[in-house]
Parts: sequence; C-alpha cells; structure tokens
Amino acid sequence: MTPIPPALNSAQVVRATLPNGLKVVIIPDRLAPVVTTQVNYLVGSAEAPEGFPGTAHALEHMMFRGSKGLDKDQLAAIGTQLGGGYNAFTTEDVTRYFYTAPARDLPVLLRIEALRMRGLTLSDKDWEKERGAIEQEVSRDLSSPAYRYMEQLQSLVFSGTPYAHDALGTRPSFDKTNAALLRKFYDQWYAPNNAVLIIAGDVNPVTALEQVRDIFGPLEKRTLPERQKITPKQPSAQTLTFPTDYPVGLATLAFPMPGRTAQDFATADILSDVLSSQRGALYDLVPQGKALETGFEYSPKKYGGFGIALAAFPKGGDSAKILAELRNVLNNIQKNGVPAELVEAAKKREIAQLQFAANSVEGLAGIWSDALTFNDQDSPWAAVKAYQDVTPEAVNKLAASLLNSAHTVAAILTPESSGKAVSEKGFGGAESFASPPDKPVKLPDWAEQALSALEAPVDEPAPSVKILSNGLKLIVWPAHVSHTVQLSGMVEHTPSLQQPKGKEGISAVTNALFSFGTMQHDRLAFQKALDDVPAWEDAGSSFYVQTQTRDFEKGVALLAENELHPAFPEKAFRIIQAQTAQTQAGVLLSPGYLFSRAIKKALVPHDDPTLREATPASIMSITHEDVLSYYQHAWRPDLTTIVITGDITPEKAREVVEREFGAWKNVGPRPDLDLPAIPLNKSSRATVPDKSNLQDEVILAQTLGLQVRNPDRYMLSLGNQVLGDGGFSSLLYKELRVKTGYVYSVGSHFSWGRTRANYSINYGSDPDKVGKAANLALKSLQNMQTYPVTAEELALAKASLLRSIPLQRASLSDIADEYLSLEELGLPLDTGNRAARAYYKATAADVQKAFKKWLRVDGMAEVVKGPQPTW
Repeated sequence: MTPIPPALNSAQVVRATLPNGLKVVIIPDRLAPVVTTQVNYLVGSAEAPEGFPGTAHALEHMMFRGSKGLDKDQLAAIGTQLGGGYNAFTTEDVTRYFYTAPARDLPVLLRIEALRMRGLTLSDKDWEKERGAIEQEVSRDLSSPAYRYMEQLQSLVFSGTPYAHDALGTRPSFDKTNAALLRKFYDQWYAPNNAVLIIAGDVNPVTALEQVRDIFGPLEKRTLPERQKITPKQPSAQTLTFPTDYPVGLATLAFPMPGRTAQDFATADILSDVLSSQRGALYDLVPQGKALETGFEYSPKKYGGFGIALAAFPKGGDSAKILAELRNVLNNIQKNGVPAELVEAAKKREIAQLQFAANSVEGLAGIWSDALTFNDQDSPWAAVKAYQDVTPEAVNKLAASLLNSAHTVAAILTPESSGKAVSEKGFGGAESFASPPDKPVKLPDWAEQALSALEAPVDEPAPSVKILSNGLKLIVWPAHVSHTVQLSGMVEHTPSLQQPKGKEGISAVTNALFSFGTMQHDRLAFQKALDDVPAWEDAGSSFYVQTQTRDFEKGVALLAENELHPAFPEKAFRIIQAQTAQTQAGVLLSPGYLFSRAIKKALVPHDDPTLREATPASIMSITHEDVLSYYQHAWRPDLTTIVITGDITPEKAREVVEREFGAWKNVGPRPDLDLPAIPLNKSSRATVPDKSNLQDEVILAQTLGLQVRNPDRYMLSLGNQVLGDGGFSSLLYKELRVKTGYVYSVGSHFSWGRTRANYSINYGSDPDKVGKAANLALKSLQNMQTYPVTAEELALAKASLLRSIPLQRASLSDIADEYLSLEELGLPLDTGNRAARAYYKATAADVQKAFKKWLRVDGMAEVVKGPQPTW
C-alpha cells in the first residue's frame, strides 16, 4: 500500500467552510518560509453571456485594476514589494488568482483577495485602458499557429456547447464589452459561496484559519445563477490544414475524451499515459525513422475533453504518409488494445508522482486547487483509489470506443518559410526622452504596517559540497517535505567551441542518442527498468533522475548506466542523423530561428564562434566514430556538477554518487569552454517577416562591457527591478501597457555568461504600435540614467528583491537550478547572500551610476519578427 504523503493526507490538512460559504483548505509545507494562496472562482468562459465569450477573461484582467480601499497602483506596488509572483488565469470552468510571497505576509495576501472579492471598482475608464492590453493578448495568441489550431479543434469537438469558444475571447466581443456587462458578471459569480481558497506553505494552519475568518468572514454570500449544462457531442470526421512558422510539419489526430469529473476519467488518464509511453507503438515511429518525434496530449475540461496524437515530419515531407502512419497506430490500438504491462506501469507512475507534490509550494497549492475545483474530489490523494481500480480491460474498452475514425478530426500543420531578415539604418540618440518620474504610491495602512520595514537580510545556510577524486562536484540540499529525492546534473558544454569544424550539429546528435539505451539494456529494456522503479530520468549534457526515497539508489544506478555507458547504436545513429538534418533544414528557414539569429548577428562580431551554424550538410558529414569520440572528450567528470535535493542525508548522497560515478575517468586535457570577450555592439535594426503572426515580437538588445563577477551587476539588477523586471509596478509596464495600451506584456532582462553579458527589452505589440512602444521604452531607460530613482522606488525594488530570495527556494527543482546556474557562471554558491547584502546597502546614486556607466540608450539593436511594423 502506497503511503499517503503528509501534504496530501487529509489528516494533516485543515479545512473549513465559513458561514458565507467560502471553502478553505490549508496545507502545511515547511520547504521554505513561503506561502501560496490560490482563490478559485467556480466560473469561467462557459458561463459568459451569449456573444461575449471573453467576459470571464476580461473580468480577470479587471481584478488587477483596483477595488475599494486598494487602487491599481497600490495593488501593483504591494505585489512588487511582496517579492513574489502574482497572476491569474481563466479557463472554461474556473478562474484562479494566485500569489506567492514570504509566509509572514499571508494576512496581506488574504486582505487583497477579500477586497477584490466584493469591492472591485470596474470603471469604464479603466476598462477602456485594459481593453487595449487584452486585445494585444488576443493578437499575441492568434499569432501562434498552435493556438489557432487548438481554437478551431475545440470549436469542433465541443460544437453546440459553451466549451466551443476558447476562454481567451475575441476582439469583436471585447469591442462590444463595457463596464456594466462586467459588473453584472462580477456580481453574479464573484462571491464567497462560489470560491475555494487554498493556502499552502510554511504557515500555522490554526492561525491561518483565524486570519481567513477575520478577513473573509464579513463578506456576504450571494444567490448564484443556474449553470449551463454541458454535454459534448461526437464531432464528424474531417481534416483541417494550417500554415505555420514551425521548422517541421505536424500531423495530428484528435478525438473526444472524458472530462475530469467523468466516472472513467482515471481510465482515460491511464490510456493517455500509455499512448505517451516511450515503450508504446506511437513513440516507436521515431526509432523506426518514420517520424521526427511523436506525442500524445490529453486536454480535459471539467465536463469533457479531447486527446491529440501527433507526429512531426520534415519540411517538404509527405504529410499524407505520416498521417496514415498515425491512423494505423490508433486503428491497431482500437482493434487490439494496449499491452497490459504498460497499463500497470502507468498506474504505478501516476500514484508515485503524487509523492512529488510537496516539493514545490506553488505546485502543492495547484494540485489541491485542481482536485477540489476541476475534479470535484475531496483531495488529490482521492485519485489513487480510482487509478488502482483501472484494469487493462477497462483501458482497452475505452480505447475501442474513443479511437473511432468516424469522430476523429485530422489536421496538417505545414511549415512555411520566412523571408530573410531585412537590415535597416539604426536608430537611437535622435530624440530627448527626459521627463520627470511618476509620483510615489501611498499604501493602505494595513499594507504599510506589514511591509514598510526593510529587514536586514539573513544568510541562507550553505549546502553540503563534496568534490570527488575525479573532479566531479556534488552539492546536496536535504529537505524532508516528501518521501522523494531528485538528482539534477550537468556536464559543462560549449558546443560552439567544442564541435569540430565542419561537424556542426554533433552535439545535438550525441544528446539525442542517449534515449536509445545503454550497453546493458536496449531502448525498450531500459525504459522498462525505469518503469519498474518507477523513476523519471533523462541523460545527456543535462541530466536528472527523480524517485521515491526508497528507490533512490536504483534510480541513480540507472541514470549512471545511461550517462556513463550509453549504447549509441549505429543503426539508431543513422536514423537520428537523418532526422536531425531534416529538422535543421526547416529550422534554418523558420522565422523563430531567423529572429534569434538576427539578434545574435546584431550583437556579436561576424566571426564569433556562436555564429557557427549547423546545416544538413554538416550534420550528414558526421560519422558514428565522430560521435563516440566527441562523447569521450566532451563528457568529463571534472566538468560535471550534480545537485541532490530532497529526502536524503549528505552522507547517503555521497555514498551513492561515489559508488555510481566515482570510477568515471577524464580523457585528455580539460577543454577551455569560455567564449572570448566581445566589443560593444552598434545600433541597428532588422525585421524578420512572419506571415503567421498578427502581432510583432520585438527585442531591443545590447552587449555590456562588464562581466558577471563585477559587483555593479547587483546595482543593475536593482535598477532593472524598477525599470522592467518588477512586474505590474515596473516603469515599462506602466508606460507601455497601463497608460497607453501599446503592448500586452513587456519586460527587461540582463543575461549573464562567464565572459559576456547582454541587456534586452522585449515586448509584443500590433505593427502600428511598434515604434511608439520602442520610443517610450528608450525614454524610460534614459530616465534611469538622467534621474536617480526615487526613495519609494528604491525601497520597493529592495523589498521585492530581498523578499524574492527565499521564494526562489520554494521548489526543490528551483534550488537545484540555482546551484547549477551558479556553477555554470563560475560564481560562489553563496552568491544569493552576497546579492542580498548589496541590495540592502544600495543607494539611488549607486543605481544611477551603474545605469549611466554600462547601458547605452543609443546602442540598441532592434529586431522585429512579424508583420512589417510602423516606426
């Protein structure tokens, strides 16, 4: 019998239903001093008024525009000062609002949600502003071929039901929407008796529940409207076609499947896992050389769903042939069923995977929210009994019913070439962007009292570090929040320096071959060994394995077998080589690749090693012996770092890693993996046409003269929190979205390497707003150099960054990623502590000086992908 994880055990969870109907679930998790709140309103686009499919989505946006006692600027400032993540999403059935912040700030999060639950402002003026932003979001999503495909597929599978319309909404419906319509929807559905509040993290459940009662208790319940009944019908068979900007084509077959509340949902979920298995017939098309890749996606709503089987084919390939292969696989499964051992493996994995829920505070809150709202379950663990009861016979019976060609919607997504990037005269420096900064924001008293004090940073404890005799570095961070352990690792790798000339692409081919088994187990036998544990594993230049605590040694042994003794079979090499070459032929012509290449060419010298380009010819020139030699010299223990997190002691971790990786030897001299330093780039402009996009994607970028170890990096990061990395309160967000509606999203980022650094501003906008948005972005950047940030802005940025440091450790995966990133950059593992001390001591003058010294308003390279923009 599988033990119930404490975080999923109802006995460890505090529940209550307030007199006003608000359902509350509080789940303790001591992984980090962090808390996540998720308010789930049991309403989505399915309840939208006729002709206004985006109403629920529009209201979600307006929930960030202010309420009585908390205007939009205060809300943005509080969100930034909390240092966490806050956002929302709308589905057909549920609208969810989520915050993650330091655990001590739980009362602030609760008060925000209570004020929004009954006191939303919803003015016409605010809606007019938000309309522009949400229409930019529509343009962005409609620029995605995958979104357009899913939108049309959903309209067919759910024809005649409220699910036929995607939750995003449409521009025509938003043009007709007004504040009065949104107010009516809000008054009908946004009530405590139509909401579920989930709290997860490092909190005292008894105290937290008292806070919930004090803050939400005064809100009144409301009489809810009658809900529409959703009964999907079987679609008729048909074939769709879509042009895309992808480097490869996709053939898909979609069919209806049960929803999350259906009695046979668990059976459908197991069927989905079996269809996705690397031991299954669908995946087998890849090693046979019939498909570049395959997959299966199950998209369940509350009362209905659909599944999509897909296979990728090369640009210019035979789409009809691959579609026929897909049909053959599904027809055979419908007729003959699936192997019983794959059903049992899928059941074992689904149940074991629940053990990992507590390894992320946000993930834990999410799995509880999903169970109680979408699945109508008492807890996530309630699914275990349903999975245990699934039989191979039930799976085969469901497959025979679902995989019916009479109700299958086929689609071909065909790649189209982009035009070449067009270079134009550079810009910048011609205009003066000077203007006074905005006025400071006065927080409500309750927020001011909770957030005003800037506490001196406390150093995070150090992990356990051990360097093996062969040079491999082992970092261990014990965290006993679940009965699981995960190992994450990397072999430091710079393909642009390590790949032999004329053999570009060898790194990709080598990495792809790890999935074809080991010297001890062939591909299928190795996957079976992983299923038997069960373990989640991947090998290559980046690698990982996740297991339950009791199976950790087995999982690491299999990972080491794959990483150190890969089979690299010659037959598989020939298939992977051909597939990689075919894929690369499409990549070289795809808008996405040309966009990234245009950015790179604008920033680095013409002979820079990062401009080396894999081509079909270079890939086909690689031999099997080349791969074996490349692996032998590039995969070295003295370039390898392993991070182990979870339910384990440092002593046990060292014992296991020494046993499995200690005999690994270095071959030849250690390579130099550091890219050469580069000069500052010049201003330039380029456009990459993309016929599939309605909206333009824009990057303004420049190289920097400082390296990652320069302490000015901390001042730049602090200033960028004010400018563009501070979420809804950042200057760029205020100027480009809130005030003007030019964009839906905007941000600015520093990218650091061992020897290089870049700065970029990125946004998406309609073509006629590209130039306006760029000018406004540069104006904001110049203001950072011309004026010192205000005391309020500096305090807000400091609070945000200092409070965000523990939040970055609210997931075992995030902890591992942080240590691996520091190792890759050559930085000490206590860099977070050093950054915190630098932020705490920083002055406005320090920030302004760093921005004046290192950033160049007239040195931006501007690259646009999409329709021809207006400058």
